[in-house]
Amino acid sequence: MADESNDPLFFRRILITIDEDDRPSTTRAFRFAMTLAKDYGAHLGIASVLESNDISIYESLMPDKLNEKRDHLRQVVRDYAKRAEAFGVEQVRPIVAEGGDVDDVILQKIVPDFQPDLIVCGADVDFASHGKPGAIGLRLGKKADVSVIVIR
Repeated sequence: MADESNDPLFFRRILITIDEDDRPSTTRAFRFAMTLAKDYGAHLGIASVLESNDISIYESLMPDKLNEKRDHLRQVVRDYAKRAEAFGVEQVRPIVAEGGDVDDVILQKIVPDFQPDLIVCGADVDFASHGKPGAIGLRLGKKADVSVIVIR
């Protein structure tokens, strides 16, 4: 096997996780991911998860309310995709999923479908809706089979 220690490392499929509850951290992570995707000519997946905890029992019984939340999240992700395209990223894919724990949904649904070689996420520092600050990035870093970069 050839020695690759001096070869440059490039990522070809970058997945950025968007947390609507933590805009400052997400914005910094997004800026990093789209810069990297543009510089590397990489595919950029922009993903967000509609969390079960964000849906009240009342909302779950009212299809219109649930669809409203879904539509809002889809629009947020589409807006990020448009920004990436305007920045010059050529291959952008918006992704929205639903489920329980964000990290599990990302790893079990989104990663197998998009097949990234790098996951970029914000540090969850400004609004720690996930238990404790940095929880999603930490859990992704521990569980993912691909590289994870957490941007503070």
